[in-house]
Amino acid sequence: MADPRLPADLEVTLLGGPLRYTRKEVEELSGISEDYARRIWRALGFPTPPDEEIAFTDGDVEALREIKDLLGNDLVDEDLVLQLARAVGQTMGRLASWLGDVWLQRLSEQSVTPEAVVDAFAATEDLRAPFERLMLHGWRRQLTAAGLRAAASTAAASADPIAGVAHLAVGFADVVSFTRMSRSMDGDSLAEFVERFESAATEIVAELGGRMVKTLGDEVLFTATAPHSAAEIGLRIAERCEEDPEFPRVRVGLAYGEVLLRLGDVFGTPVNLAARLTATAYPDSVLIDSALAAELTDSDAYEITSLRPRPLQGLGRVRPRLLTRKPPTSEHPPRRSHPRPRRANPTRASRPPNPPNH
Repeated sequence: MADPRLPADLEVTLLGGPLRYTRKEVEELSGISEDYARRIWRALGFPTPPDEEIAFTDGDVEALREIKDLLGNDLVDEDLVLQLARAVGQTMGRLASWLGDVWLQRLSEQSVTPEAVVDAFAATEDLRAPFERLMLHGWRRQLTAAGLRAAASTAAASADPIAGVAHLAVGFADVVSFTRMSRSMDGDSLAEFVERFESAATEIVAELGGRMVKTLGDEVLFTATAPHSAAEIGLRIAERCEEDPEFPRVRVGLAYGEVLLRLGDVFGTPVNLAARLTATAYPDSVLIDSALAAELTDSDAYEITSLRPRPLQGLGRVRPRLLTRKPPTSEHPPRRSHPRPRRANPTRASRPPNPPNH
């Protein structure tokens, strides 16, 4: 039987002190109202504990006091703090889960007991300071990049742009036959497969000046300010399996237009269109919409082939374009033969014909 003190020991180690307060006591000590404190806790992704449960530390009190001080700034209101809390909860939740998986994987060849798990997580305390510095530096770098993107978008759009709206190229890259492949993999193999796909795609997006919006296991969503960068990102990801045998075959959909930027995510017709183009694309191919095709007409690097119109859910009949590289002009044949438009292909992935609305 596991030692009942183990969770408490872990909480003391990682939270920097013991659980001392109920929810009401934290609210009184911090000066934050009951309703708003409850909303903050939920925004961070945690259920509200019962009134009598001792579930909070001195650090929780200090954090709520910091929030109260923030609300004294004219640039900050309650809605902004809740949005920030939601973003922090989602981002830190995924980061913590990832780190936990890595830590537990190191124990996989040993006898994994509750005590060993606690010891493994407690060991992260030795790494806390450098991890926190790394996260802070990464946050500052990302904030700087976001500011530069916003400034560039504002300059390109108009002198009086609508806040949170930008003209961007949006792309999805989706692993072919992921459902079928995942059934034949054990947990470790599947994790390595997903990590390989996500890390390679992220490197390509970053190298070409795009932004990785999010990863969804078998799919990634990215944006690029420059249409040519988006085209190159899509082609590089589609071509990666030729250079790396361990990289999966993918299909890519790209669209260009006005999107809404909110909480680090993107919304709008180009996002939905890119998702549906990805769903209708064939392995190793990149489909683009007419708006992105128009932006690429002056390029000598790409060929754009119009395909037959087809109905896409919520978007009516749309004529996709197949994006490929122009063959080299030398006497040698091209290294890669690109997929031809619309022919039967038995390797099409098993996935719903209409992806969820993004």
